[in-house]
Formats: sequence, C-alpha cells, structure tokens
Amino acid sequence: MSSPIDAGGLPIDGPPMDGPPTDGGPPTDASGPPTDASGTPVESGTPGAPIRHVVTTRDFTRADLERLIAHAEWIRTAPRAVLRDRLAGVVVATLFYEPSTRTRLSFEAAAARLGAAVISAENAKENSSAKKGESLPDVFRVVGSYADAIVIRHHEATEIAAAVPFSPVPIVSAGAGAGEHPTQALLDVYTLWREFGRVDELRVCVLGDLKYGRTVHSLLRLLTQFTDVEATLVHQPGLPLPDALKDELQAAGMKLRETTDFAEALRTSDAVYQTRIQRERFDQGLDDTSLESALYGIGPQHLEMMKQTARILHPLPRVGEIDPAVDTDERAAYFRQAENGLYMRMALLDDILGGIMR
Repeated sequence: MSSPIDAGGLPIDGPPMDGPPTDGGPPTDASGPPTDASGTPVESGTPGAPIRHVVTTRDFTRADLERLIAHAEWIRTAPRAVLRDRLAGVVVATLFYEPSTRTRLSFEAAAARLGAAVISAENAKENSSAKKGESLPDVFRVVGSYADAIVIRHHEATEIAAAVPFSPVPIVSAGAGAGEHPTQALLDVYTLWREFGRVDELRVCVLGDLKYGRTVHSLLRLLTQFTDVEATLVHQPGLPLPDALKDELQAAGMKLRETTDFAEALRTSDAVYQTRIQRERFDQGLDDTSLESALYGIGPQHLEMMKQTARILHPLPRVGEIDPAVDTDERAAYFRQAENGLYMRMALLDDILGGIMR
C-alpha cells in the first residue's frame, strides 16, 4: 500500500510502502537510473566530479538521507540482472582493522550484487603492512591505486578522517574506534522509516554503552536532521553520552532526556535502540569500569511495558542485552535492521560510484 509522499519521494505518514516509491521516487521498471521527485537522476558520482567520502554523519543533509532511502527502496525490488550492471568493472577494497561480520559482509555483498569486484584485508591490524608500521595515508595512496573505492574500519576514532586527504578514491568509514559508524546510522534511520513510515516526531530511547557506542553517536547525529525527535538516554554506570556530543545534539535542536527509570523509558518510547558494552575499548586501557552487561537487558517481561507499535533495534552483535525469547515478537526489528543494511550500503556505493552513469 502506498502512502502520500513528500518532495523527497518519501511517505508523509502512514505505514511503510510495500514497494519502491512510484510517484516522484525512483522508477519501478529498473530501466535506468532512479530519479528524484523532479525527474532528475539521483546524484551520482560522475567523471571529473569531486571525490565524495563518507567519514561522518555530519556530512549528510536531510535531502541526502531521503535520496538514499528512496534509492535503497528501488534497489530492493530491481531485477538482479539490472543491478549487476550498475558497478560492472568497478573494484571495491575492504580494509578491516577490527573484527566485523555484518558490516564487512554486507559491504562486500552490496558491492558484488552491483557487479563490482571486491579485494579485501581482514584483521588488517595484524595481517597487513600495518603490522610493519605502515601509515594509513600510505595505505590509502597504495590501495587507492588498485581500487575505485575503499571501505575501511579502523580501531582509532580519528585516523580515517586524518588520512582521507591522501586518498585518490572515495573512502567510506565502516566504523572508527569509539567515534562514528556513519553507514550503520544510515541503515538505522532507514529501518526506522520502514518500520514507522516516518522518522519525524519519533521518541527514541538509546540504551547501554553510550560513551563508546559509536553507532549511538552517529544515529543521534543523523536524527537531528528530522523534526521533533526526542531521545531518551539510559546508560550503563560510568558510560554516559559524552558531554560534547550532548551539547552538539542540543545545539542542533534535539530534545534529550536522561533517566535511570528503565521501565518508564520503555513505556514512553516508539523505538528502543539497545547496544552492547564495548568491552574491547576497555581492553585498550580506555577505562577500568566494572559493568554488568545485562543491567539494562531486554527480556520477554519488558515487552508488556512497551507500546504495541514500538520497535526494538540493535546494531548487533548482541551479547546478552536482548533475550532470544524476544526474537519472535513483531516488535523485534533487529534482524530486519541487519537486512536493511545490505540495501542501504548498495544504495550508498551506487550513489558514490555513479551506477550506470559512470
């Protein structure tokens, strides 16, 4: 069922569309590149255009988000044969200095489904020239001579951004230490839109490790692009949202509410975004706080407290924060959220690298 759409090709309200936008959004016959509401092809990378990097959610406007959501919706239903031509002949490099399953595989699957070849380095911190002391700027210079784009996860929060000027090809951050995870935030917002038919005016509760949880940092920043979103913060002891980020969010107009009343937070929220404790950050000596991982865990007993229309999201992997008994409840959206990541990352790579406009 289609809903009324706004200028960006997105539903104004009501349930998510069953398929891609058909009025003002990308075409449904997959005969060419998708267009925006005015019929103009969606912005794509073209020869001679400035390199477009994705390092922080600060670089995205609401128009960018609407374009990417519409593009992801088109990709969901486009024939595979059409999609395989979008990035035919392109090479995407994936460099993961930290372990990853969903992010790495979804990026590699996204590239492959668009017809791109993938070259990769997993556990690059130990199994690449980084072990010999090679700098990230040199890595970007070298790998950028082999590939058309580099997707990278790094264990330091600022290293990727500092090395970006040295790359001859687009850099896409797949997570930077305790800093940001911009593509996770894109798929999180995409999931909220698919589950609620809107993002404006949602009440979102973020739970768990808010200090080192890079997915929370990026999601909250991206939510400032929407109207009248209120965020309730419930953190593990010693792991609050950094003050600088709270100031930034409030300056951007977001309503923030901090509470230790877990039950009340569940009762009043449209979406509950649960995160795990980032213990690997503790191993790096960042903090000695002792924590109980399940202090704010969600179990079947909590479902009765939540709205029937509420949704539970988690960037995964979970480590005891959500009881598997919750999985069969319709409100558990985290596996749908992971699937959405494939389509959103396809949309992002296609958008950056130009699809068939290349």
